[in-house]
Amino acid sequence: MSLPEISLATPAHRERVVTTLVAAFPDDPVLRHLFPRDYPEHAAAFFGHLFDKRVHQNSIWIAGEGSSAGAAVAIWEPPTLTGATPAPTLPISLPASEMERMREYDEAVHSALPKEPFWYLGVLGTHPNWTGRRWGHALMSEGLRRAATDGFPAVLETSKPGNVDMYRRAGWQLFAHITTPVPTWIMQQPT
Repeated sequence: MSLPEISLATPAHRERVVTTLVAAFPDDPVLRHLFPRDYPEHAAAFFGHLFDKRVHQNSIWIAGEGSSAGAAVAIWEPPTLTGATPAPTLPISLPASEMERMREYDEAVHSALPKEPFWYLGVLGTHPNWTGRRWGHALMSEGLRRAATDGFPAVLETSKPGNVDMYRRAGWQLFAHITTPVPTWIMQQPT
């Protein structure tokens, strides 16, 4: 199976990236907790916010070319100069109840993250029409290479128990586990 073209996302990829990620996560436990109603609309606002926040950091990789460009997406956040953990991601255009659930989840996750700087894989998703091609793994590898080049570990979180073994096979190690508000595994790939 051949790998697709991998490139850094530009602002022109925003719509395709958001569409891909909304389609990739309809049953994700965290997103369903955060957006129990109006999932497509609120998830699109959330993913759009993440895209806008990181696209100019050259840390969003997309897979595919032509009509498939952006069929798989990895949104990474580089280490910040002011501290180890990424800033909470709270888009301002969501209902107050969803903002509160996001704040609660962010606080729980951020309290469990490593204290030293790291590259953070915030989102890794493939559109359902393109799954099974290992494009997500290829995008994950791009970010891991960047983290290794910079000399930092990489960290991710997953709320799907089945993903834990998949990430372990890719070299990730369990770092922490939180149980509330949503069971979530935090994993690290050392430098």
